[in-house]
Amino acid sequence: MARDRTSDRRPTPVRAGPRNGDRAEPRRDPLRTIARWGLGGFLAFVGTGHLTFGRREFQAQVPAWVPVDADVVVVASGIAEITLGLALLSGRKRAPVGWATAAFFVAIFPGNVAQYLEGTDAFGLDSDRARFVRLFFQPVLIAWAVWSTGAWRAWRGRDR
Repeated sequence: MARDRTSDRRPTPVRAGPRNGDRAEPRRDPLRTIARWGLGGFLAFVGTGHLTFGRREFQAQVPAWVPVDADVVVVASGIAEITLGLALLSGRKRAPVGWATAAFFVAIFPGNVAQYLEGTDAFGLDSDRARFVRLFFQPVLIAWAVWSTGAWRAWRGRDR
């Protein structure tokens, strides 16, 4: 009697990460990885700018209605951006980092709206048109954060 070779096949092994327990690691997509690294590098650079060469420009963007000193806001947001940038570059806990990065972009959006409404010039945004167009990039950054980290895919695939 001939033996059925298909029954001898073992399933392809699934890599389980050291901290994931039995959950399989998501397949790595090179385009997502490059996009995540790009966003991480961008955030780390801009965060460094908050603390150094662009500090005054960033202070000018803090709306007057924020009840905290503008310099404290700039330093705190710079530290947050550096932290998020490094977390994106590390590749660890990608989905939670993606959601945290998206939440950060949502949190700073009112400042961008205030910059448009108040006509604040900073970083070459010296016209109402330029400040208005900038507003449309915030949703792009949010989508970039959740797509490049696989956060959206992880959320969609969670146990229901």
